[in-house]
Amino acid sequence: MGKKLVYLLLIVAISGVTAYLAASFAVKRKIAEEGVAFVSVPSSDEEGKTEIRRVVTKEVPNFSDAAEACVQAVAYVKVTQKAKVQQPNSIFDLLFGFAQIPKDQVGLGSGVIIRSDGYIVTNNHVIAGADVIEVTLEDNRVFPATLVGTDPATDIALLKIEGADLPTIPLGNSDAVRLGEWVLAIGSPYDLRSTITAGIVSAKGRALPNYDGQYRVESFIQTDAAVNPGNSGGALVNALGELVGINTSIISLTGSYTGYSFAVPVNIVKKITDDFIQYGSVQRAMLGVSIAEITPDMAKELGVENAGGVYVAEVQKGGVADRAGIRKGDIITEINLNKVHAPAALQEQVNRLRPGEQAVVTVLRDGAQKEFIVTF
Repeated sequence: MGKKLVYLLLIVAISGVTAYLAASFAVKRKIAEEGVAFVSVPSSDEEGKTEIRRVVTKEVPNFSDAAEACVQAVAYVKVTQKAKVQQPNSIFDLLFGFAQIPKDQVGLGSGVIIRSDGYIVTNNHVIAGADVIEVTLEDNRVFPATLVGTDPATDIALLKIEGADLPTIPLGNSDAVRLGEWVLAIGSPYDLRSTITAGIVSAKGRALPNYDGQYRVESFIQTDAAVNPGNSGGALVNALGELVGINTSIISLTGSYTGYSFAVPVNIVKKITDDFIQYGSVQRAMLGVSIAEITPDMAKELGVENAGGVYVAEVQKGGVADRAGIRKGDIITEINLNKVHAPAALQEQVNRLRPGEQAVVTVLRDGAQKEFIVTF
């Protein structure tokens, strides 16, 4: 009987040690993978109980490798608009030189090398109206640049310089970008070349006010990384050193950074630049509908549980949506299984497609889900 008790106690002891080691290993593994642990701590109540708390242990990631690699592929873009020669207003202006001598207009911005053979993406507003475009690389080599294509709707332009084996930034996946994820903004604000700032992703799918009424395709990545004049066309990269966006604009009452900056998602950039290289112009698909954001009041009126999706306000007669069977009053919720929660997200998904391509458009109609194959 005594021996059995000893064996039983030994088994219990071994089991306890094994369980402890297993739990300890699990905690260490979770810390290594996620930087998070769950620990028991004394409670503040009078009974002296313990409670489980989630403890974050991971430090801010080190951006040195990403920054040092990516800065080599961010270029400094200088644009010059030649002054127009003014005719003298009178013989006195001609004889005595009273007419003002016009000066060239010079603008500055940034660009990102996306191919080693010299293709550089920047913003349309950086090169708009330029007569001469000059690109300076990180190693101070200067190249004249030619304009391959420009798309005001997405504010993207593509340049080409005659170079080989140039440093590039690998393209990431902007769909995989997460809220709160750390990102770097690289560019040349205020002519301060190769400036790197850090921040987090504050929001996705942002659209800005359209004051001039021009057609826009906007689904910006919003960050709090400092971006100022001259950063336009520069890189927004993740901690892995992948390009996830092209820095484009800020919201500011002063013209300088005040906490809000916006970047065109790289998935839009890739499609636009591929079109320029393959076709010479943007191949933009059109769905043929007028859309509206679903407000909480509208959701209640439509009898939907949440405000997700985009309301179809009008359908162009004879257009692709009409031929596919989409009707006024439908709520578009997905395109090719990609959820769309707002008009900007719908525009982004459609903008990835080209005329002649097909997509599955999912809608809610009278509370039922329906799918339509649309040929753009």
